[in-house]
Amino acid sequence: MKTLKSMRLHIGIFGKTNVGKSSFLNRIASQNISIVSEIAGTTTDIVEKSMELLPVGPVRFLDTAGIDDETELGAKRLEKTRSVINRTDVAVILCDFNGIDDYEKELIKKFEELKIPYLVVVNKIDEKPLSDDKYNEILEQVQNEKLILKTSVKTDKDIVFRFKDALVKLLPDDFVNSPKIAGDLVPPKSTVILVIPIDKEAPKGRIILPQVQTLRDLLDSDCLTYVVKETELKDALDNLKTPPSLVVTDSQAFKKVAEIVPENIPLTSFSILFARLKGDLQAFTDGAKAIENLKDGDKILILESCTHHAIEDDIGRVKIPNWLKQKTGKNLIIENYAGHDFPDISDYALVIHCGACMTNRREVLSRILIAQERNIPITNYGIVISYCLGILPRAVKIFN
Repeated sequence: MKTLKSMRLHIGIFGKTNVGKSSFLNRIASQNISIVSEIAGTTTDIVEKSMELLPVGPVRFLDTAGIDDETELGAKRLEKTRSVINRTDVAVILCDFNGIDDYEKELIKKFEELKIPYLVVVNKIDEKPLSDDKYNEILEQVQNEKLILKTSVKTDKDIVFRFKDALVKLLPDDFVNSPKIAGDLVPPKSTVILVIPIDKEAPKGRIILPQVQTLRDLLDSDCLTYVVKETELKDALDNLKTPPSLVVTDSQAFKKVAEIVPENIPLTSFSILFARLKGDLQAFTDGAKAIENLKDGDKILILESCTHHAIEDDIGRVKIPNWLKQKTGKNLIIENYAGHDFPDISDYALVIHCGACMTNRREVLSRILIAQERNIPITNYGIVISYCLGILPRAVKIFN
């Protein structure tokens, strides 16, 4: 089974034109993934490559255009390159014997602001050695010689091994120690009920991704897991000899499920579990409080991290807007935006993020950080739904 893009470590490769970014990716992947040429600006759109990089595990490389391309087309390429930063877990900055200048220094500053670990790879040392002055300038910026790797992609036989070794030392803790989705909330051998409605949101013959991942997480945590539709939930509860330790429901069935599940049984949703896994649960919970202060004419942005065909009663385009208007009684302007690019949010009173099942945590955290810097509250689907239904305190109680 293929590892999902959203669950891979995203490694962004950055640097000026013709320093060897594409050659570096091709060498690490042992494949000709990116076109290599002496002509500046060969890489235009972002080149992405998923692979197993042992012993690191599943990764996704993001090869970007040169950051020093000052042509009109280059400006558009740079915009794409900068957008990749928001979904980068670990960054690789490539330079050559010329060292670094303001372009790389700007990148380093951005990575440090976003707390993205990075490695500076000095390429082409077979063509010309890196001078002591140039090395010291790089060292002054990164302040750690372990973050500088000198090599020649063409001739260094050990480059793959040395890169892996450096990468392992940079890995974020939440990648090394993969966080649980729900298995850490209950003891082993606990009974957990997953409530999965079969509706228009569920692909034919399948169940949606967060539900699959939660089920696997609970199985890995040695839990006794029962999967039911909301219409069979009461029968499932009545048939159990002891009450379940947790009930997890699809957010759209939250109200009905909350009426069936006794108050003494912990209850939450898949979307809230993913708010913790892929983002910042506290930030999202705090962001939902802004709903009480919404006024007529306020603009709300519903932000989806993937593109999909909207369906009748779509969660982000129909149901959440309706719940918001019913809760507030206000004439709100609700807009939707889908994709990895992050739009200008300056005019919005609230941003509502999707469950993020198709993106990685780094991208969601970057979006939270941008919103907080602009003093714009941000929350997510599950939190908003439970807030509008008046059951948010119960839905997050198990995390306290």
